[in-house]
Amino acid sequence: MENEKVLLTMRQINKEFPGVKALSGVDFTLRRGEIHALLGENGAGKSTLIKVLTGVEHADGGEIKLDGRPISAKSPQHAQELGISTVYQEVNLCPNLSVAENIFIGREPMRRRAIDWKEINAKSRALMESLDIRIDVTRTLDNYSVAIQQMVAIARAIDTKAQILILDEPTSSLDKNESQKLFEVMRKLRGEGMGIIFVTHFLDQVYEVSDMITVLRNGLLVGEYETASLSMIDLVGKMIGRNYEDLEKSLHIGDKAPDGAGRAFFEAEGLYSAGNIEPFDIKAYKGEALGLAGLLGSGRTEMARAMFGADRIDGGRVKIDGGERHIKSVYDAIVNGIGYCPEDRKADGIIGNLTVRENIILALQSKRGMFRRISRKEQDQTADKYIDMLQIKTPGKEQYIKNLSGGNQQKVILARWLATDPELLILDEPTRGIDVGTKAEVQKIVVDLAQGGMAVIFISSEMEEVTRCCTRVLVLNDKKIIGELSGGGISQNEIMNMIAGGRGDEQ
Repeated sequence: MENEKVLLTMRQINKEFPGVKALSGVDFTLRRGEIHALLGENGAGKSTLIKVLTGVEHADGGEIKLDGRPISAKSPQHAQELGISTVYQEVNLCPNLSVAENIFIGREPMRRRAIDWKEINAKSRALMESLDIRIDVTRTLDNYSVAIQQMVAIARAIDTKAQILILDEPTSSLDKNESQKLFEVMRKLRGEGMGIIFVTHFLDQVYEVSDMITVLRNGLLVGEYETASLSMIDLVGKMIGRNYEDLEKSLHIGDKAPDGAGRAFFEAEGLYSAGNIEPFDIKAYKGEALGLAGLLGSGRTEMARAMFGADRIDGGRVKIDGGERHIKSVYDAIVNGIGYCPEDRKADGIIGNLTVRENIILALQSKRGMFRRISRKEQDQTADKYIDMLQIKTPGKEQYIKNLSGGNQQKVILARWLATDPELLILDEPTRGIDVGTKAEVQKIVVDLAQGGMAVIFISSEMEEVTRCCTRVLVLNDKKIIGELSGGGISQNEIMNMIAGGRGDEQ
């Protein structure tokens, strides 16, 4: 009976890249009507295993069977034809096409030798409504938030009626309600006999929705477990190879910078960007980590971009070190000692076809100007310094950054801004989509930077890490600041109560 339920088997899968053994003898089994979580730290081999299954990469050894038949996907399109559909962490859709076109691209229904737009739009509308999303499917995708774009990608995958649905960090850009809607869809598909591979770093979501867990570490299989029989502490221990409580203790997370440790480095009064963020006042002090908390769409990223000069400023004024400044561009921000790690590392952060070294020195070269070229010796020294400081896992500084895991790409972006010696560092979702061990390391870096005298602004959708890293928190809702918490008054409950209260006052 068990064999009848087996949908997919991957046996003794091996894959090597230059200088990296990504997978070594890995086994994986997926059954019909099962949600199977694939877990591990960044660099554990999860993405490589998925890429081998879907034809993005080709295994150096091993066997894959679907419904008992050997398969070898030659490309993602071929994998889709075989019945394997994937939604990746970073949405790969066409922003200049409509929502409907993105859902049906390559599979357009025809009528009288022409595309049947009426049917495409009607089916797309029904698909989105099945996810409880009601939008104009004829508008181009770039009109919608990252969260909506993620749901469009999921709708497209669902419509292919695949036997296997792979969800790679599908909730990384979704708020709690949107995640719950996705889980409802996943359970429905599971009930219909679909096998779902769920790759995520949100361990609470693993326990909420998955049936089985497979853990990888350093390209090796740690084991397969029933979710209900594996505690979260044991799971984390298997992922990182040691007890998580010991890791936290060794990193001293929670030793936050003292309140009011320094002077105000950045001050904004009435700063706003029309259509993006309402007028706001903010002070960022040296020696503190200031949190920006709020739900998806609350205006956190828009506020950060306004401070960094990435969006047009329509009013207000800025003071830096007590003197008025005009931050009209990213360059203005950089030369005034401000760094910014963006939310979307793929679109706004890494340059995939450049090396780790080249990605690290980009902002420093911009700060110095095009006529003061950084020597190769200094480039090497800078790259080596931050690779060592941030423990970036890479075969070497000349490795293309696109070949690194998501967490290590995030560390390279952080290194890029640290190399400019900023006095204010704005971090927008720096731990999104990275493993639990690396997340703890990044949180520790945030605290250390603040304790070292830097002004840090920390944005995260995870309230728990805002409360543990920050000594002061501004709470946002509907693109404006609705309150402030500090010291012992900071808690997840207080933040959520403030958001709920702010909404209530406005209704």
